[in-house]
Amino acid sequence: MEQRILGRTGRPVSIIGLGTWQLGSDWGTVSETDALAVLDAAVASGVTLFDTADVYGDGRSEQVIGKFLAANPGVDVFTATKMGRREAQDPANFTLAKFREWTDRSRKNLGVDQLDLVQLHCPPTPVFSTDAVYDALDTLVSDGVISNYGVSVETCDEALAAIARPGTASVQIILNAFRLKPLEQVLPAAKEAGVGIIARVPLASGLLSNRYTPTTEFAADDHRTYNRDGSAFDVGETFAGVDFSTGVRAAAELAGFVPEGLTAAQAAIAWVSQQDGVTSVIPGARSIEQARANAAAGETGPLPTAYLDAVRSIYDADIKSQVHSRW
Repeated sequence: MEQRILGRTGRPVSIIGLGTWQLGSDWGTVSETDALAVLDAAVASGVTLFDTADVYGDGRSEQVIGKFLAANPGVDVFTATKMGRREAQDPANFTLAKFREWTDRSRKNLGVDQLDLVQLHCPPTPVFSTDAVYDALDTLVSDGVISNYGVSVETCDEALAAIARPGTASVQIILNAFRLKPLEQVLPAAKEAGVGIIARVPLASGLLSNRYTPTTEFAADDHRTYNRDGSAFDVGETFAGVDFSTGVRAAAELAGFVPEGLTAAQAAIAWVSQQDGVTSVIPGARSIEQARANAAAGETGPLPTAYLDAVRSIYDADIKSQVHSRW
């Protein structure tokens, strides 16, 4: 699979990575055996980037990755984790002392002495403009606790604030056919600054797979059930902030333009990977088959103009009014 340099880390990573939220929590139950099998299938398919967080299953996702790494010494995997969502979202909590506590826990979970990349996990907006926060992150790099740091953001303005900081290696942001705003300023600014872009939620929580109907139901412990109103965390993380019924209809329309030989999901992932400035896309997977199919999206050639035009026209007609001004 094609490799791209992840911004200021200087490290090459696969253009299709693996998001491991599903292997921790909030997407229904995935056994440890199945989770390890997903990791193995992803790596066998050319994936070299795992994205996780200390809050996914309260550390379960990190622990599963740690077990995989221990069982596969020398495997070429860059692990990006995140911190900051295990406590109250108060800017006063984002201190060097807390960062040490959080990174020590992640190092233990992952079984490593030094973390490849730590991302602030969608913290309160003021955190992105606080000098002391970046000073603390720089200290962790100097101490050898982490190799690099980045941010995971909700809004484009947050991304731009982080890109302007010289130590920011990467920005993780929602980018998919239902969330086009990052194309306007964020991707060009990141490219100019040499900051990597990790694109998350490429399938809009599965909507863009075109497998759902307006009556599809999800498990009670799946965020697609309990967070549709944003009561648990930012609603933009669930279906990319798009109303479910609208998203189902728009996804079905876009599926009519998917080129032969690809699934709707693969076309949607490939579309993200082919945007100028994107380093890696991190779809999640709950099965071996999903992991393999997602990785295969990184092998497709340029998408046809008809598909690209459909993404823009459907977004402008059906989606833009719901999401563009919010994130």
